Amino acid sequence: MQDLDKIVAEAAAAFDAVNDAAALEQAKARYLGKQGALTELLKGLGKLAPDARRDAGARINAAKDRIEAALAERRQALARTRLDARLAEESLDVTLPGRGLARGGLHPASRTLERIERLFRSIGFDVADGPEIETDFHNFTALNTPEDHPARSMHDTFYVKGDAVPPLLLRTHTSPIQIRYMQAHVARHKNSPTMPEIRIIAPGRVYRVDSDATHSPMFHQVEGLWIGEDVSFADLKGVLTDFLQKFYEDDTVRTRFRPSFFPFTEPSAEVDMTCVFCHGAGCRVCSQTGWLEVAGSGQVHPNVLRHCDVDPERYIGFAFGMGPDRMTMLRYGINDLRLFYEGDLRFLQQFI
Repeated sequence: MQDLDKIVAEAAAAFDAVNDAAALEQAKARYLGKQGALTELLKGLGKLAPDARRDAGARINAAKDRIEAALAERRQALARTRLDARLAEESLDVTLPGRGLARGGLHPASRTLERIERLFRSIGFDVADGPEIETDFHNFTALNTPEDHPARSMHDTFYVKGDAVPPLLLRTHTSPIQIRYMQAHVARHKNSPTMPEIRIIAPGRVYRVDSDATHSPMFHQVEGLWIGEDVSFADLKGVLTDFLQKFYEDDTVRTRFRPSFFPFTEPSAEVDMTCVFCHGAGCRVCSQTGWLEVAGSGQVHPNVLRHCDVDPERYIGFAFGMGPDRMTMLRYGINDLRLFYEGDLRFLQQFI
């Protein structure tokens, strides 16, 4: 039988001579593989006498254990070498400043809505909310717009498929919030001799079938409502003038009212303000008129009050509606409404 110590020494030397895992596996095969030196010795044990076979087998297994130990040691050494090389290649300078977290910010439309809510809260208005999927009654009928009313054609909208009667739709304005609020307010105070005043704004998303540079199928609206026993057009002008001056941070802003028509108010008026770009002198933005249209308004129609069980002989008030998206465009000098909804970070990062 060959000298086992010599085989073990040769194997250890062969393992130490290789510098990669693949070559190490090839060296292993020369000693421990199917045709390896130790394997051949094990195959020859059958030719020996029983006592000699037992002794030789023990010595061969001991040599095999020593070779496997040398193999494991070399594997660990190669693994440490690879790790050290990788660490050196990918070393980090922990003294360098960190990249930090990206700074986010509110969408410009959200900024405007928060600003509007804050300004109206400062003069005693509450902020009301309501569902975006509305009934035909709350969106149209209760607002003095029955099924055959021509004003419905101005509110082309999205109806919800289904068997609901009356049909459901995506609200076309936030006026249904006013209806729901008045109904709940009346129910809360039905046993009181006098109904407390209602002062709310109703911000939210609304939907109409419309899309171009200044219109979007989904846009935002803020409506206001003040109902009491002695609320006049003078109060309406005072509220809107004060709000516009504070919103645009310009005490020289003036307002004017132009007669108009809305089915849910009577009388009704469009609200203009002096152009914030030319201060009334006339420019391209205001079509050289010096005025910008910013809201619709009017005294709440008696039929609307009746639908909410409010006595129109005793209570009176005004309502108004404005587009915060348009106000955002004016405040920041944006000329295309679609930029708000395209998600282009190059545009949105200007407002962080």
